[in-house]
Amino acid sequence: MRQAVEYLASQELGGRFPATVGDTLASEFIVGKLRSLKLKPVVKGKKKAGFFHDFTYGKTEKKTTHNIIAVLPGKDKQLKNEFIVVGSHYDHLGMGGEGSGSRRPDTLGVHPGADDNASGDAVVLELAKHFKKVGSPRSIIFAFFGAEEQGLVGSKFFLEWMKQGDDRRVNLPVDEKNIVAMVNLDMVGRMRDNAMSVSGTGTSSGFKSMVEDVAEQTHLKVTCIPDGYGPSDHASFVAVDIPVLFLTTGGHMEYHTPADVPSTLNYDGMQQTLEFSQELIARLAALPETPDYINVPSSQKMSHAKFKVTLGLMPDVMGASSVPGLRADIVVAGKPAHDAGIRSGDIIQEIDGKPLKDIEEYMERLSELTPGTTIPVKVLRGEETIIFQVHLTPPVR
Repeated sequence: MRQAVEYLASQELGGRFPATVGDTLASEFIVGKLRSLKLKPVVKGKKKAGFFHDFTYGKTEKKTTHNIIAVLPGKDKQLKNEFIVVGSHYDHLGMGGEGSGSRRPDTLGVHPGADDNASGDAVVLELAKHFKKVGSPRSIIFAFFGAEEQGLVGSKFFLEWMKQGDDRRVNLPVDEKNIVAMVNLDMVGRMRDNAMSVSGTGTSSGFKSMVEDVAEQTHLKVTCIPDGYGPSDHASFVAVDIPVLFLTTGGHMEYHTPADVPSTLNYDGMQQTLEFSQELIARLAALPETPDYINVPSSQKMSHAKFKVTLGLMPDVMGASSVPGLRADIVVAGKPAHDAGIRSGDIIQEIDGKPLKDIEEYMERLSELTPGTTIPVKVLRGEETIIFQVHLTPPVR
């Protein structure tokens, strides 16, 4: 996995922006790995051994890139007609710049995307290797999506393609109704305190207990989030009523910057994620009944449009803190929390005199605040309790 990350996030690949040389090199690397495993291609013809699903996107400037899709046929006579998608996106931000999504838009330079999402790609490649060796009752589609950073473009095109009945397609189901679940890995390279987050645990009736059982077996602390929405490719699947599980180890200061490099990753943690994923997918693939789908309303209430103020920080969605409060994973320079003195890693215990224990209470506290006011925020830094006075500003729209 380290070798895969070091290549995909190398300077040579230039940030893997869609339709660039780096995009081509990354996809050829992934296809080479899939070909060596002798997995089934998805498109008739000799081009790239049939693993490429090409698509064109963009209203003004058209770009052509691709998803990379391989299939492992299931072993069970009945279950093999049902498919699980195990996916990650392989693109990133290229050189960054204004409008790219970079958190340093004034800095032009390679955004390597080691965690986002070479880490997920490396784990999915190992999952492909594992299940090719041990087999699976249900069929598994291994998908590496393109143009995720441009708005989940590749995963949306993949699902549209599934509806079209393209006669060039081989070794895939007739349409998306044959896909019974999707497991997405995005940013799984920075595990801290043996903790990860799994979203979508409410999108099928047995998912939460399954995730909790596997977490106990693999000695991980897992935060379960019921809904399957969020800014990654699993959202495309839940939008067409396919139950999903989204695995991530969360955000960090290097996210979407040139500093997201291979040396910052926790490779032992990635091995733990791999082992957790292997067991989770094995159980999912062996379920005797087709997973049902439950429509869970989105809990993604963090949109700036719903709040009058911003603190300018990214809270820990995994609840990895061992003490009461909510850890600030990223505190953005120049924003109210940072200006007041709060720093990444501080554990927020009170906002405006009201206690805080989780992400839901954090959002509730934000909804109660008014721009232009100054409020006390109590944090724990190491063993020291500090109260900062934070001057609130409206979010940038």
